[in-house]
Amino acid sequence: MLAEFDLIRRYFTPGDTARAESRGMTLGIGDDATLLAPRAGLELAVSVDTSVVDVHFPGDAPARAVGHRALAVAVSDLAAMGARGRFCWMALTLDAPRLADERAADAWLGGYARGFLDGCARWETALAGGDVTSGRLAVSVTVMGEVPTGQALRRSGAQLGDIVAVTGALGGGAGGLALWQRGERDLDHPLLRRYLLPEPALDAGVALRGLASSAMDISDGLLADLGHIRCASGVDAVLDIDALPLADGLSAALGADEARRAALSGGDDYELLVTLAPTNVARARAALEAAGVALTAIGRCVAPGEGQDAAEILETATGGRRGWQHFAPPAPASAEPRR
Repeated sequence: MLAEFDLIRRYFTPGDTARAESRGMTLGIGDDATLLAPRAGLELAVSVDTSVVDVHFPGDAPARAVGHRALAVAVSDLAAMGARGRFCWMALTLDAPRLADERAADAWLGGYARGFLDGCARWETALAGGDVTSGRLAVSVTVMGEVPTGQALRRSGAQLGDIVAVTGALGGGAGGLALWQRGERDLDHPLLRRYLLPEPALDAGVALRGLASSAMDISDGLLADLGHIRCASGVDAVLDIDALPLADGLSAALGADEARRAALSGGDDYELLVTLAPTNVARARAALEAAGVALTAIGRCVAPGEGQDAAEILETATGGRRGWQHFAPPAPASAEPRR
């Protein structure tokens, strides 16, 4: 089996140093640290995300999908801030069974590296360094992006009367996981792709700069993530259950009630959840349409304390009662939202 630094050189060291330097990486992979050149007029957006086998992805998932997904879910945090990707760092922990046979290890690492590095190229996020070690399979990815100074989207800007909206469609991630657990292995299946090969909404985040009052990506589920915006902004929200945009094929795969449950609490959608002043909705839709992304209004922001909790919303959504449903009152100020 390759030693650590040989493994890094073979699978994760890009050969195009000129391109790396043109992106502002004055010293890249191979030293104790990376040297970067910041650019004027831009703020840095930095986030870290860890994916653990059998927690965030199945142990028998294709290696290419593991690499793609690990980077995509981290880059999604940049999309939520309206940032463009620039650099990433990847810490890969490899489990012993995956390394026991040299041929199998080469096949897995080759597939993983293709998935990860193809994502780097696609989302213009250059691999700037990282670490490789042994242990339970896990990937920790730190991403660094850039956004014009003062234009970053945040969770804390929602105002009373704002419209609550989402990009794309919901529930696909949870639907894909359910299909995987049933034995579906065709990565061309749209729901399976939504789960294993998610696409961060970078263009949508950029398009919403100056239009959305708050934003975040939907990773933990719509209700949980709306709770983060509600807590940060000091507002409540009401939802129109009938307006939820469901992923194609979701109702057929799960049934109507479970499809709504997946859209509300399934997570792993990596769409953007935003609030907007009513006067900005038409402009936001036009900007997103140019990026090939749909925007669906699903609710509105109201004063704190006017509503039901998330469990009641789920019961309403899956129990036959329809119409506008109140979201939970704000959590105590001490509550710490999960990234």
